[in-house]
Amino acid sequence: MSLPCLVLLTALLQAPAGQEPAAPPTPTPTPVPNGPVVVLETSLGPIKIGLHQDKAPSTVANFLEYVRDGHYDRTIFHRVIADFMIQGGGYDVGLAERTTREAIHSEARNGLRNIRGAVAMARVDDPNSARAQFFINLKTNHSLDFGINGAGYTVFGQVLEGMDVVDQISRVPTTVRRPHQHLPRTPVIIERVRILEPESEAAPEASPAAGPAAEPAAEPAAEPAAEPAAEPTPEPTPEP
Repeated sequence: MSLPCLVLLTALLQAPAGQEPAAPPTPTPTPVPNGPVVVLETSLGPIKIGLHQDKAPSTVANFLEYVRDGHYDRTIFHRVIADFMIQGGGYDVGLAERTTREAIHSEARNGLRNIRGAVAMARVDDPNSARAQFFINLKTNHSLDFGINGAGYTVFGQVLEGMDVVDQISRVPTTVRRPHQHLPRTPVIIERVRILEPESEAAPEASPAAGPAAEPAAEPAAEPAAEPAAEPTPEPTPEP
């Protein structure tokens, strides 16, 4: 009997009788975005994205500032790679590059993974070079996570609704038009991006007072809605 077989047989004989095999580790649940929700109104349908404001505060603030400035309106998904990701937010329909602000610091070390539907910032080789372009993962791409294959890419959102639209975009025919290697033949346009306002909570009903019904008190004049607090104040190519 060969030595490897003898070692295996010895291990089997020494194992406690009736011992159950170790259960596989429980997968870590996907964190639920706790920040604002935005809607990308594209030429193929809407995509609703929840933002991880607690996990990537600077990245979310940067993204929302671009949204409020109208930066993403009438831009395109200029890089579409099936079974990998779709990337946009940097070029208009005529392939003119949009002007951006300064690059932001990477927050890729936030524990969020590049799972299917995760939204992350695109960048060049420098981990701190992300500006405005972003991509949506079509599948789980752990090679893009921090520490797996380098500095990783900052995940800052998750698709809540419209993954069918994302998949539809991923299937459009593409072509090469330098410097773009995976450009859709027919532009997939982000018509606009809007921030969804949170629904106001209904006021609780007052308990009826004892005795004769009193005249209802005059309602105070409605205060004008307060402006949301200003958010605290990167291009870009994740490789397959």
